[in-house]
Amino acid sequence: MDLINTIITVPARLESKRLPNKVLADINGKPMIQMVLERCKKSKLANSLFLCTDSKELLSLSQKWGINAIETSSACESGTERISTIVKDICENDLLQKTLIINVQGDQPFIDPKVIDQMIVHFKNKKPLPSVMTPVYKLSKESIHNPNIVKTLLSKSKNAIYFSRSALPHIREELEENWFKHHDYWGHVGIYGYRADVILNWNNLGSSTLEQVEKLEQLRFIDSGINIETFEVKGNFLSVDTKEQLVEANKIALSQNAN
Repeated sequence: MDLINTIITVPARLESKRLPNKVLADINGKPMIQMVLERCKKSKLANSLFLCTDSKELLSLSQKWGINAIETSSACESGTERISTIVKDICENDLLQKTLIINVQGDQPFIDPKVIDQMIVHFKNKKPLPSVMTPVYKLSKESIHNPNIVKTLLSKSKNAIYFSRSALPHIREELEENWFKHHDYWGHVGIYGYRADVILNWNNLGSSTLEQVEKLEQLRFIDSGINIETFEVKGNFLSVDTKEQLVEANKIALSQNAN
């Protein structure tokens, strides 16, 4: 079955426990969510882009920025759930199994459009089309034990076995600062690609204890036996969840503007 349609969706809400209103946080004079959307628009292979939000303020801003937006329920507990509720609004029923829906989180102001296009190419080249796909990158030794960075444990076939803020795997009888010498550690770039029929079924998968304790929604797929394929990308990828990361984001933006 061939891929014939690709839709980028950016789920966003204003409520955030660690950094309230973070998607509207100022980064060098521009709201973070605007930066995310502008970078998504630069994808050369995606067919369309939608902001998905329960915020009237974000809906109004998206209109000002010329971005299509869809209002979602405030009861959604994750970005994935938010997207699952609007699949039928953005995808025709007879195209569900032939449509890739890409979830770009609203706290990634420096998401590279080339990574989005890489996902589309990798997804399209797989036969049959994957259920779920996500990019990963090799972590530096300084990042392995940073709890603000989500790690991905991979199988030999490069499928995701697990996601955690803890370093995986644990190297027994070795100092933590030397773990990088014994195994490659992988960071998770916070974007996902779902076949539309798979994400539409999100609420039917049932709750996952792993998802709840780690606060990582992708674990629901793994807990339900749904395979998550990965592909490697190069670089470091910043998600803004804390004040410290917001400071770092502003430094990066200033540096980019200077260049």
